[in-house]
Amino acid sequence: MPKKANEFKPAHSAARQPPPPGGLPAFRPAWFCPGAHLQTLWGVFLRRFPDLDWRRERWDTPDGDFLLIDILDPPRAQAPTLFVLHGLEGSSDSHYVKGIARAARAEGWRVAAMNFRSCGGEANRLPRLYHSADTGDLEMVLERALGRFEGPIFLAGFSIGGNVLLKWLAARGESVPAPVRAAAALSPSFDPGASGRHMDQNPWSLYRWELLRLLKRKGLAFSERFPGLVDAGQIRASRTFAEFDRCVTARVHGFADENDYYARARSAGELDKIRVPTLLVSAADDPVVPAAAYPQEAIDSSAWLRGVMLPSGGHVGFVAGRNPFSAEFWAEDAAIGFFRELIEDAG
Repeated sequence: MPKKANEFKPAHSAARQPPPPGGLPAFRPAWFCPGAHLQTLWGVFLRRFPDLDWRRERWDTPDGDFLLIDILDPPRAQAPTLFVLHGLEGSSDSHYVKGIARAARAEGWRVAAMNFRSCGGEANRLPRLYHSADTGDLEMVLERALGRFEGPIFLAGFSIGGNVLLKWLAARGESVPAPVRAAAALSPSFDPGASGRHMDQNPWSLYRWELLRLLKRKGLAFSERFPGLVDAGQIRASRTFAEFDRCVTARVHGFADENDYYARARSAGELDKIRVPTLLVSAADDPVVPAAAYPQEAIDSSAWLRGVMLPSGGHVGFVAGRNPFSAEFWAEDAAIGFFRELIEDAG
């Protein structure tokens, strides 16, 4: 029996090459959106979309749970597919997911947005959540997708989703399936422990307060559904990301403590193993990911990585354009352009 075109098998070096030399279009922060905080928050509060006609599918997982996948169907079956991974406490409803989905749709591509467990608006069955080192669900989703979707596959991850994506690429190394042509990590955390410490340094940080509030709310709901697994009192008392990760993330997912989790969640030290053309976009003024986490040496020494550390852009911001009523989001457009360039180069 002939093999399917998208069978889950490694790519050969002749089929995939490092990205060709070339730069990205210049990023000029919008005049109406100066500074890291406005760059970070503009899309969250002021970005509006017409409804995307997501088609939701429930994909059962091997451990008896499920993932919620939101799909935009393409005009032709052989179109490229863009898989998108959201950030901490995000979902397919996050503005950046919808933004890159809309840009991919304009290219005629399929889009599949994977909601991490507990993030799709529906409680999962099993006593587990998601975390920065969890690549198993992405592995399962891609394996299933390769049996269903024709055409090349591109991967985009934002923030924590970018870290998960980079860890999966590094773990797979030379054995990334052949249809996976390229990836983009936009404002990836690189070092989740460093990001937590970076936000905790400013106890009045809006990001720290809001993200901890969301995490604690989810942790308390989890403690009610699965009594005895986590301590609700410890969750309420958590005042830092390290404290939350100690009493929830590490306990639920089998890490010795938060430090063990952070050490195993770092993607920064594994980038030399990536063998897929990968774009990395970061900003020096990111209020969530410290500039020191950016792995410049690893990027400079790898032919497979095209990295850019911009002076400004905030966290998953990169707001450009001249009109505040039709702002442009540079990183999303840069990722789509990067993928398009590789299609044209191969074609």
